[in-house]
Amino acid sequence: MATQQEISEIRQHSGVGFVQTQLATLFEPPHSLKLAGGGELGPIQVAYETYGELTPAKDNAIFICHALTGDAHAAGYYEQDDEKAKPGWWDDLIGPGRALDTNKYFVICANVLGGCQGTTGPESKNPETDHSYRLDFPFITVGDIVEVHSALTKHLGIDQLLAVIGGSLGGMQVLDWAARFPDQIRGAICLATAAQLSAQGIAFNAVGRRAIKTDPEYKEGKYEKGAGPRYGLALARMIAHITYLSDQSIEMKFGRRLQDQDTFQYEMLPEVEFQVESYLHYQGKRFVERFDANSYLYLTKAMDYFDLASQYGSLTKALGKTDARFLIASYDSDWLFTTTQSKELVRALIECGKHVSFIELKSPFGHDSFLIEIKQLQKMITPFLEQAYQTRLAESAKKS
Repeated sequence: MATQQEISEIRQHSGVGFVQTQLATLFEPPHSLKLAGGGELGPIQVAYETYGELTPAKDNAIFICHALTGDAHAAGYYEQDDEKAKPGWWDDLIGPGRALDTNKYFVICANVLGGCQGTTGPESKNPETDHSYRLDFPFITVGDIVEVHSALTKHLGIDQLLAVIGGSLGGMQVLDWAARFPDQIRGAICLATAAQLSAQGIAFNAVGRRAIKTDPEYKEGKYEKGAGPRYGLALARMIAHITYLSDQSIEMKFGRRLQDQDTFQYEMLPEVEFQVESYLHYQGKRFVERFDANSYLYLTKAMDYFDLASQYGSLTKALGKTDARFLIASYDSDWLFTTTQSKELVRALIECGKHVSFIELKSPFGHDSFLIEIKQLQKMITPFLEQAYQTRLAESAKKS
């Protein structure tokens, strides 16, 4: 347990202080989730965190959709963490006076279906066999993930969200939510995302999955928890991480600098002779410590299959039923989810008469910019949410 001094120091650095992950059980049979790929799944356990207080009218809720390898821990610290522990992955954006102001808003973040951080996924126990699902876990789509998010929102007694926000795969969830449940959200904030993954993105995912499956320890997905294809999963992460960066960010951070020597070794054996090599190995090693290989396979496949226009006939048909206001943001150095893809969303929203704001942000950090450039996000998100909130209050006042 932390001392009072440690608690004070943590609260100074983190807007929301200590937090706890909560669990909800949804879709209990016979009310199982009907999956887009066929079949059913239930019960489903969902791990989530909340920050701030829900108003009596339950009209100030914001849902955060995390990216591919994220989780529900978006802000704050866990009390049992040691002094080296890091806060939630978007901690600088959430808390009193920040863009997601917990003095005003009730913020929710949940681990996705198919994940490995508390929500039902491949390593969860199959109630029918009493063993982990592994590859018996059903195929899931982004839509299935959103179905669970929506059910969690209703479980918390919230009929309509003030906004849903997400980047990358999280942004795909936001788009699907607007199409699938058009009356459930008032605002949609989509960062560094698209209505479908590019062929290049699918290719990188395919190589990552191949790295996992060809690791001898993968054992056709039947590895024990804590074991498995550590080298293959680390390699998949290294490959993916390259796509999250930009040429400029890699050059700024590493260049061609060597790790420990002033001269080249001119040998084939060293794998971390350059600093960038060491960095990628470090990212792979850390990832293996927190993520499940089967979850990685399922979630990257869900990302590959996401195609909003094909699912609904066109983007205008997909997004035409919602009255939500949209904020779309891209980054000039992001080559995984390009500005061209964001503009495609903007054109479709304009065509069907929706309120949409768009900005291409300048950043050297590539696709990872939405996790790093917090000040830029603050400037965009704060007024967008403030307008949505004031509009909601005005509507409530008219009704009363």
